[in-house]
Amino acid sequence: MEIIYVYTRKRSEFGRPCSFSDRPAMVNVDIPPDPSMASNFVLRNPVDSYVQHTSDMSEHEVNTERVEVESRGVNHVEGGWPKDINPQEVEQTIRFRKKVEKDENYVNTIVHLGTLMEHCVKQNNAINIYEEYFGEEEMAEVEDEPPSAKTINVISKLTSFFDVLLSKRDPNVTKRTATHLSWHPDTCKKLAVAYSSLEFQQNMKDMSFDSYIWDLENPNKPELVLKPSSPLVSLEYNPKDSHVLVGGCYNGQMAYWDTRKGGLPVEVSTVEVSHRDPVYGAIWLQSKTGTECFSASTDGQVLWWDIRKLSEPTESLVLDITRKGLLENALGAVTLEFEPTMPTKFMVGTEQGIVIACNRKAKTPPEKITSTYSGHIGPVYALVRNPFYPKVFLTVGDWTARIWSEETKESSIMWTKCHLSYLTDGCWSTVRPSVFFTTRSDGTLDVWDFLFKQNDPSLSLKVCNEPLSSLRLQDNGCVVGCGSKLGTVTLLEISSGLCTLQRNEKTLATAMFERETKREKILEARHREMRLKERARSEGQETEVEESLVEDPEEVLDRARREFFEVIEAEMQRRAQTETQGLRGKVPGMAQTCNRSRDSLPWGRGRGSVSVFQVKSRAGDEAAAQEEESQLPKGKEEEEEEKDAA
Repeated sequence: MEIIYVYTRKRSEFGRPCSFSDRPAMVNVDIPPDPSMASNFVLRNPVDSYVQHTSDMSEHEVNTERVEVESRGVNHVEGGWPKDINPQEVEQTIRFRKKVEKDENYVNTIVHLGTLMEHCVKQNNAINIYEEYFGEEEMAEVEDEPPSAKTINVISKLTSFFDVLLSKRDPNVTKRTATHLSWHPDTCKKLAVAYSSLEFQQNMKDMSFDSYIWDLENPNKPELVLKPSSPLVSLEYNPKDSHVLVGGCYNGQMAYWDTRKGGLPVEVSTVEVSHRDPVYGAIWLQSKTGTECFSASTDGQVLWWDIRKLSEPTESLVLDITRKGLLENALGAVTLEFEPTMPTKFMVGTEQGIVIACNRKAKTPPEKITSTYSGHIGPVYALVRNPFYPKVFLTVGDWTARIWSEETKESSIMWTKCHLSYLTDGCWSTVRPSVFFTTRSDGTLDVWDFLFKQNDPSLSLKVCNEPLSSLRLQDNGCVVGCGSKLGTVTLLEISSGLCTLQRNEKTLATAMFERETKREKILEARHREMRLKERARSEGQETEVEESLVEDPEEVLDRARREFFEVIEAEMQRRAQTETQGLRGKVPGMAQTCNRSRDSLPWGRGRGSVSVFQVKSRAGDEAAAQEEESQLPKGKEEEEEEKDAA
């Protein structure tokens, strides 16, 4: 049965607003029951029914904005003075102090507080609540737990949570690499990150030049945005003044910032006196003023600066290992190393895989390059001294990481296996002398403990899918920061076993370094001895050749004449032998032999004069021909003639 109800409206009423009104209910269709269908009705007994007694719940989602926190401070100079007194005026403050000190209330208060303070001082001298009773147990026993690391924070260049959801809000179309990390020297709760795209062909015109200082307690937004004139490749906190940072730019300029003055650089070096290539290394020097630093670049120069006057460098050095001081022969610097305990020495890692050891206080520029170490095929991306043994340093390049000693120049004392992916950075542990870290281009962080295992890393952790580009460890040795090619900085907390000094670790590490250094010295001495022997042998051969070349012409002529007559005499003896043997054979055969032998002589008809060497060769050919004739099968006539002769 089909029910159809048609609603009609005039064409003129189309588009008019509807006006609803209340009216009583109206029956449109009434279907009465059919008695004939009652016989088909089946009664169900029993009847099962289900009832849901729980309340109906609905799920709702709400997307709330994340709280953005800003750090603000007040610069409090001096307070507590009356309004009519200027704290900057010394005479007014002295006059007011004398007036207050004469007040009886002031004297009584000071006497009362003095007794209380005296009681506290005596109590503190009697009982030291901070005394450590087990100081000798400094090296605590570490639980036998496997080495591990966990991610505690991920810092992205995006400035808010919504930038993660909506990538179009990211102003940088080309992702920039986190090229350098620097921890805050005091709190270690702030991290300065330099961002730059080191791929020249991918640099966009609209690419951002900004680098950031992150507060780890508020990683959603950078605490300060540094705005250089060119992207920063290196960035370092001043260890003496945590408000000051120095940075090396992509275009070779040097700049420094004071965080109290904002994100713009305080001063920038001029292009004419700066580097010609990106500044890959910038390190603060140990000085009284705390304003001196030096930088290195792939243009082959090391420049010293004073940030109070960046108009020109205070000193320069050309990295020419031929010691001629030519810039066209200089090796490009990729990394710098400076140890404050050795203020005059520094080391440079180059693009050619050579490590250059330098001494700044040498008298002449050629003497500043003291020694070189060659051990890598590609650029040296990391160069760090061991904080416990400054004469031992770590280099990272190509597919290996190598440990060197200053006493062995020709070869490293220890090295890792060759990895399948390129190594990009490395550093020593600040608390354990036998632990160091390396990063790889496949996004893996390796932690090595050569006292525990030497063939493989103690811990390998896949940090991200993109290549890791930079690495920096906190001073406490427990947190490590890894920067990636796409600009993401991952902070990892290392397990206690890898950041706690083990018992007798320093003694064992010292013994291993000394043993490997001694072994390399023995091998170097052996190789040096073999090279000297080879050189002496080659020089002896050269002198013989020179003597033969300088020989007297008369001696050469006499020797040639003597050899000539020796060959003639040998030929005549051979002919006599052939004649005696030819009497037994055929006369024609003998004649042929004689003719052939006569033609082979140097005075033979139609032959002209020949050299001694030609006579020797022809005599040899004659003897070979005779041997062939003797080996040929003899005919019947020759056999009969031999019988008759017998």
